[in-house]
Amino acid sequence: MFAPEIYAARREALRKEIKSGIAVFPGNTEASFNYPSNTYHFRQDSTFSYFFGLNQPDLAGIVDFESRTDYLYGNDVDMDDIIWMGPQPTMVDRGKLVGIASTAPLASFGKYIAEALAKGRKVHFLPPYRGETKIQLSDLLGIPVASLKANISVELIKAVVKLRSIKSAEEVVEIEKMVDAAWLMHTTAMKMAYPGVVEQEIAGTIEGVALANAGPVSFPIILSIHGETLHNHYHGNTLTEGRMLVVDAGCESVETLYSSDITRTVPVGGKFSQRQREIYEIVLEANLKAIDAIKPGIPYREIHLLAAGVIVDGLKKLGLMKGDTKAAVEAGAHALFMPHGLGHMMGMDVHDMENLGEDYVGYDEEIVRSKQFGTAFLRLGRKLQPGFVLTVEPGIYFIPALIDQWKNEGQHTGFINYDKVETYKDFGGIRIEDDVLVTETGHRVLGKPIPKTVAEIEEIMKR
Repeated sequence: MFAPEIYAARREALRKEIKSGIAVFPGNTEASFNYPSNTYHFRQDSTFSYFFGLNQPDLAGIVDFESRTDYLYGNDVDMDDIIWMGPQPTMVDRGKLVGIASTAPLASFGKYIAEALAKGRKVHFLPPYRGETKIQLSDLLGIPVASLKANISVELIKAVVKLRSIKSAEEVVEIEKMVDAAWLMHTTAMKMAYPGVVEQEIAGTIEGVALANAGPVSFPIILSIHGETLHNHYHGNTLTEGRMLVVDAGCESVETLYSSDITRTVPVGGKFSQRQREIYEIVLEANLKAIDAIKPGIPYREIHLLAAGVIVDGLKKLGLMKGDTKAAVEAGAHALFMPHGLGHMMGMDVHDMENLGEDYVGYDEEIVRSKQFGTAFLRLGRKLQPGFVLTVEPGIYFIPALIDQWKNEGQHTGFINYDKVETYKDFGGIRIEDDVLVTETGHRVLGKPIPKTVAEIEEIMKR
């Protein structure tokens, strides 16, 4: 946890954005996976943790914008709880940890909301994403579950996005700790990526590395020799010579929830073939040039398109694409090979604040989401500001079904050499991803550098 003053300052900053009513922040509850007392690893709601800092279940908070008072709700433990969990802090003590003097049992959370509604006060709440929270809010607010979405507070969403988007020095330190743990995860995977190894062995090992050195993984590990499937969570393949292994993985802090998200792609056996090296170098160039372009004031969509241009230029040299690069990118022809966005905001959530609505996080009134295939999947398009932490993750993928569809439909024949592309349908995919902080004057790649040049990867994979 951070110091109590940090949480108090965050709530005070929220008051500067919203002037009336109350904001309610239900924390998460335990979630069972096969019977009530056998629960998944507890994960607190990120926004609750941002303002109230506590990562225990069955808590809630209220920020009252008019009385300028903060409230923390939860129940003190009884003897049964102590027997199973050991001594626990009282709610008064928990309040002190986050700078709150007004604490009360969880039942009082509903009473405060009911009193506010009876007085005609505005009750601000964020979009719930768990079923238990939806039911709780429905009961407390008297709004049918199906109507909650229509009653969320856009004012509160925008205020939270504004505050959480800018990472403080303390937050950056936490993210860098997780990137450093990801260094060990990824270098471990590299050293294991040899023929005959089953993907599950590597995935299980690096998840253990995360748990032993930081905390749980920040998302289910993506690890596959079939990297052409962007989010491939199947780990049953046996590694064979000639394949590329994509590993997209990170971890998050147990206490503060800040995360890392890194991707590396390596040749099975530790040595790039000529064809692998040619495609890899294009992706690496796109990664490096995109990072180099990051600075305050530039729309991230421009950097996405810059990376797309690098990919088109590289594929043209190999005979896979043709024609004018700028025209190809404008037409969206590059999306056959990179059908996703360059990156996303990152922080307490690996896709930061996605539960609040991706367009609120990544776009604004000035820059709206594209409807073009590929670019439409860009999660962050708006102008960059100092304090943003984002991912840079270009890739090149050869997706047989997508190739067949575009070829049969005659899409972008002026830019794509389908006969040559056909010879790459067995290639798989490559993605390279780093976590980057936008600074006052430019950018800084976070954490201990993880091998990503051809020479670095081949060196670390030597046996």
